Amino acid sequence: MSAPADPPRHPALALPPRPPARRGLWALPLLLSLVFVAGVLLWLRATEQADLEEQRTALVSDALSLETQASARIERESLLLKDVATRLDHRSTGPQALATLPEAQQGLHRFWISLTWLDAANRLVAQLPDGPDGARSGPGLSAHLSAPLASGGTLVARYSPGEMLRQTVPWWLARKYDVRLLDGFDAVIASTTEDRPLDGRQSWRISMAPALADSWLELTARDVVPPWYHGLPVAMVAGFVALIAAITWMLRRQMHGVSRAEAAWRTEAAWRQAMEDSLTVGLRARDLEGRLVYVNRTLADMVGYEPHELVGLLPPMPYWPADSHEEIMQRHLRNMAGQAPREGYEARWRQRDGRLFDVMVFEAPLVDARGVHIGWMGSILDMTERRRLEERERRQTETMAHHARLTMLGEVASTLAHELNQPLTAIASYNAGVMNSMQKLPSPDPVVMRALKRLGEQAAHAGAIVQRIREFLTRREPRLEPCALNAVIEGGVALLRRELQRQQVQVLLQLDAALPVIVADAVLIEQVVINLVRNAGDALAHQAGERRIVAGSSLSADGRFVRIDVRDNGPGLGGLGIEALCAPFFSTKAEGMGMGLAICRSIIEAHHGMFDATDAAGGGAVFALTLPVDLSASELSAEEGT
Repeated sequence: MSAPADPPRHPALALPPRPPARRGLWALPLLLSLVFVAGVLLWLRATEQADLEEQRTALVSDALSLETQASARIERESLLLKDVATRLDHRSTGPQALATLPEAQQGLHRFWISLTWLDAANRLVAQLPDGPDGARSGPGLSAHLSAPLASGGTLVARYSPGEMLRQTVPWWLARKYDVRLLDGFDAVIASTTEDRPLDGRQSWRISMAPALADSWLELTARDVVPPWYHGLPVAMVAGFVALIAAITWMLRRQMHGVSRAEAAWRTEAAWRQAMEDSLTVGLRARDLEGRLVYVNRTLADMVGYEPHELVGLLPPMPYWPADSHEEIMQRHLRNMAGQAPREGYEARWRQRDGRLFDVMVFEAPLVDARGVHIGWMGSILDMTERRRLEERERRQTETMAHHARLTMLGEVASTLAHELNQPLTAIASYNAGVMNSMQKLPSPDPVVMRALKRLGEQAAHAGAIVQRIREFLTRREPRLEPCALNAVIEGGVALLRRELQRQQVQVLLQLDAALPVIVADAVLIEQVVINLVRNAGDALAHQAGERRIVAGSSLSADGRFVRIDVRDNGPGLGGLGIEALCAPFFSTKAEGMGMGLAICRSIIEAHHGMFDATDAAGGGAVFALTLPVDLSASELSAEEGT
């Protein structure tokens, strides 16, 4: 039966390949089993080595013990032979004396093959046992012992090393080892068993000197330590490896099937997750108790929490406003009862940072595959953007209306400037004529002449103001010329000094004497100062106690800008910012038109300066304007920046 084909995958949703470590997890049991088998085999090998070492240790110990016993036995036989030689010297009754010695008969009964008496010339005197050849034969090769006689001659005992071994080797040692006596050429002198190959058996050889010169005692273990790879354990391990290999193959097939099913499931989950993440609608699922069992990423981002922080929560929810819990809980119980409006309902939620926002919620029953109602599924729309667009549209409409009124105001101001220019010109002309007539008198009154001169200056100044305002409102550029800013401030304050004295307002000047000459329209800047000082005086008009205005100038640290400050100790700005204060037609005075600060800001921006307003530290308000010292350099920097 062929494996099912993998489901098609969208390239964007293709799952990344499994890392090699995870792809080979199916082989982990086999690897662990092989490690276990290797451990068992190493243990068998170590056991074999331990058995061999134990056998070798026992072999060496037994060889040393047997060599000691055999050497001691030969030494005792040599002493017995010497004892026989001593007794034979004492008797000296002839060759028959040898046969009468009981010690000689005892030696023949042990393992002596023959006992020979030789005289000083090595001629045979007597021999035991008597026979055709003068000696009885024994198995294997023979060895001899000799003892000198005091009367001259030698007593020689020939014995059987094989018989000596059989009488010397204990029975338990004879069952464990094959014992052999070898000469210097590895020829077998005597052996407890028939010669047979070693066949991997361990042996140990030890010299028999001085008991037997040029002879070696060799012990060969009869028990063979089986190799570690022979026997039932290795057969069982081999069967275990074969079984594990078969199980691993079956496990690999099973894991491949599970991997294909997991890949298909992950693909489907990725498709669903991608579709849910692409939605701009928040989704939530609640069980019948109101517990959140699922939220998508959009809803989590909407309220500022992670999905895992919301799943499992019961009402009240953390995104409910603290002051509306009771109302929202009543609506929640209504929804859990299945009475949620099908057309949806609006609600106000709270983000994690405390910001409130409006949402539209749509509820629908949530059923499982058997059709059992298990909860409620909700779709949530964030109304913040929609409300923002509505507010933006409203502001654009108001702005267009403001622009229309500004345009109309510009036209009215231009007409008024044109109409006022003629009366001001006539006043200046009449004043000049009166002054000329007064100067022709023999003694003109000095007070009248000063008043007429002041009247002419004010008329000319008013005409210049009307002309500059007209040019400014008709979108002409300001007349830039070098001017002394301190003189401009002093002139503006001087025009209002009499009015401020009536309001009992004290005006202080804090001017920087080192202020450089700047390039600006002195008339327009003076009007800005006049407007700010007049506004400060109006704010102090109804204040009890000290009424003080401080007008000052200063130079920036880098010498590129000058600053004019108008500070008062009045009621302050009331939390309003510069944007609200400069809004067209906004005024804090009942009779104000709301255009003074707006025009001031436009004049400052036309000079590439900045206009700001803040609350003073000790109470009151501070209006500040900043102007560049070199306007041409400022304009050049602005053009390069754009």
